[in-house]
Amino acid sequence: MIRILLAEDMEMVRGALVALLGLEDDLEVVAQVERGDKILPEALKVRPDVAIIDIGLPGIDGIKAAALLAEELPSCRTLILTSLSRPGVLRRALDAKVAGFLPKDASPQDLAEAVRRIAAGHRAIDPQLALAAWDSAESPLTEREMEVLRLTAEGDEAPEIAARLHLSTGTVRNYLTSVVTKLNARNRVDAVRIAHESGWLV
Repeated sequence: MIRILLAEDMEMVRGALVALLGLEDDLEVVAQVERGDKILPEALKVRPDVAIIDIGLPGIDGIKAAALLAEELPSCRTLILTSLSRPGVLRRALDAKVAGFLPKDASPQDLAEAVRRIAAGHRAIDPQLALAAWDSAESPLTEREMEVLRLTAEGDEAPEIAARLHLSTGTVRNYLTSVVTKLNARNRVDAVRIAHESGWLV
């Protein structure tokens, strides 16, 4: 029996997934959570074989949660479900050691088969998403620039970002100028849009 942790914030979708997976003789959902920051504590408690994680969760996003799982509970392999087809998202997922990546509109058969493949130690990546990722450009931004841009996208101003990252306000402004230049953006808002559309920011 393959033991599954399911992380999905929409109750109706979560219920439907539990029902669909329950139709399979060899699959069992042993835990359900609705927030990204609840995944690791719950996984450490129930020790699932596979975690099926929606990418856009409150708390922390699905890819960050998957990276934490890979670090703290490597025996649990992860499958990301996404409605985002942006290629940069798949690259982030692969960097986080995600074993599977499927669109949310995948068939129940494809989902069940992906879970089995992942539990057996293989990867299960949607071919269309994989092709798109192959063709996509990598982010030109450094890790710190991405961090500053992510906080900008959340609505923080330079002084708030400086306080959160223990930097000076001038340094944060320099990072933002660098981000705008590297992305050929008109301004910070445009830089956030470009990063979102490229899948570098979820």
